[in-house]
Parts: sequence; structure tokens; C-alpha cells
Amino acid sequence: MPDSKPPNKAIKVVIVGAGSVGVTTAYALLLDGLASDIVLIDIDRNRALGEVMDLSHAAHLHKARVRVGDYEDCENAAAVIITAGVNQKPGQTRLDLVKTNYALFRDVVPRVAHHAPDTIIVVATNPVDVLTHAAYKLSGFPRERVIGSGTAMDTTRFRHELGKHFGVNPRNVHAVIVGEHGDSQLPVWSLATISGMRLRDYCTAANIEYDDKVLEACATRTREAAYEIIRRKGKTNYGVASVLVSVLQPIVTDSDAIMTVSRVGSYAGVDDVALSMPCKLNRHGAYQDVPLLLNDEEKEALRKSAQSIKDVITSLEDHLDAAQETAEATKKPEQP
Repeated sequence: MPDSKPPNKAIKVVIVGAGSVGVTTAYALLLDGLASDIVLIDIDRNRALGEVMDLSHAAHLHKARVRVGDYEDCENAAAVIITAGVNQKPGQTRLDLVKTNYALFRDVVPRVAHHAPDTIIVVATNPVDVLTHAAYKLSGFPRERVIGSGTAMDTTRFRHELGKHFGVNPRNVHAVIVGEHGDSQLPVWSLATISGMRLRDYCTAANIEYDDKVLEACATRTREAAYEIIRRKGKTNYGVASVLVSVLQPIVTDSDAIMTVSRVGSYAGVDDVALSMPCKLNRHGAYQDVPLLLNDEEKEALRKSAQSIKDVITSLEDHLDAAQETAEATKKPEQP
């Protein structure tokens, strides 16, 4: 990633949700120096105020202002990050969270869109792919301006695992996770490289054994990392906060960086679904200019991942339709 530009007076970032991810993101953003105005919005305003008071004691060292705000403060924001939602519990999949967190999005997203019609929405709340799709529908924004953090975190974890195995810095491992930010995510082995060489070729050149089982274990640890962290400490926050700042950097600096983020589109024959593929990020949003050259096995795995997300989106829509029909059926007629 390119270095961040110095804070600009016009750069405002709003974070909706003052929980552990939201506050850690605010702190990471503060240390990065990317924005000069960081606004926290939370239903528990008193808690948000306490977090802002604490953050402000660091803010004076970094020439930025951190404050509690309301949705009116989204106006002219470069980006609005949504981290609000129920936390994932031990043993709970991301897709189990959808009904509860959708109800929150139905309140939050239209208010953001009303006050900041030109902003970019960055979704971090899980299940992030389903909620990125929901935010796209609820906001009425172009799909380029509704971005989910998606597998940016998984890609970072994947490169960490591969770097540790091969004994190289993760920054020098070029490998991505695509598809769902969750159980059906797909490691793209066919395109993974180190030093410009495919992994099998790198192993040959470096006199390292190429072991499919060891590499699959790297992918498994990547997929299960969040579950392991949540089992041990009850939440994840540091990694995702750093990734969210990494997503913001090319948006604020208009630097055309490529990252695996979630965006609504058509994937492997599945229409109107959000999942992660490499996208070019800039001040206009996220763009998928060049498709990945996946092999046949990976294309099928991507289709299954897309379909699993689509199934949840469809189930959610069916649930909402049924709830609306029930509400209309039980609505009392007005008295004459």
C-alpha cells in the first residue's frame, strides 16, 4: 500500500458503531493520519463520549479531531464505515447473524444515505457479504460506492500463514482469498506466487518440499482464524481495524490500489450477490476491471460460494416478505 497523504481539512471519516471494532478502527485511523476529522456515532451516546474522551488524549499528538456525532455529521464525509451490529459468538457462523443485523442496517443505512448522498459506504458488520448487499439496496447508491471489507482480512491472514510457512515476509507473498468472508471462502492456489513464481516452481527453485497437506492447513487456519480468536478472547478487532484503514487509504488518496473487497455483482453465473474479488479502489469506489483467471476447480468453488451467499440473501428476503404480510394481516382497520 502507498504511504498515506498528510491529513486534509476536507477529509472526514464517520464510524457508525462504537464497539470494539469501531473504536479500534478510530484509533488505527488516528495513528495513520489519514483523516483530520473522525466522527463516532453510536446508539449509546454516553459510551461513545467516553471512547472519544479517551481517544482525544492521543488525538492532539496526531493533529486530528475525534468527536461524537449524529447522522447529520455524515455530510461531506469521504467514507462512512459501518461496524455496528451484534458480535459473533463462539461457535456461531457469520451467516447466523443476518436477521438481527439486517434490522439495524434498515435503520442506519437510509439515514447515512440521506445525509451523505455522495459518500462511500464501507461495511464491516458480519455477515459482511449479505449486509453489503443489504446496504446497496437500502442506500440506493451505485454498487461501486458500497464496499464490504470482505476477504481483505482473510487475504491478509492467508499471506501471513504462507509467509510463515515459506519463511518470507507476508508482503512478498502474492495470494488472495476470494468469495465469501466466511466458511465457503476460496484460496486461489493457481495464481499464488512468491518472487514472481508459482508456489510449486518457487519450492523447486528454493529446494523446499511442495506439500499439498501443509498448504491446505494454511488455508484451514486462515478460514478458522476468527473462530479461534473469538474462542480465546471473545472478539476480533485489531486485524479488522487495520484492514479497514487499508481499505480507506486508496479511497482517500485516490491511489487505485487493488484489494479483495466485497461488492455487488454477478459471479460465476450467480446474479445480484455480494462477494469478494480483487477490486481497484479509488475516490470513486471499488471497480472490478479485470476478472481473475481461475482454473475450472476454482470457478466451481466460487460458484458454490456465491450460491451460498445468494441463498442467505433469498432467505432473508423471504423472511422480510413474510413478516410484512403478517404485519399487514394483523393490522387493525381504521375506525370510521
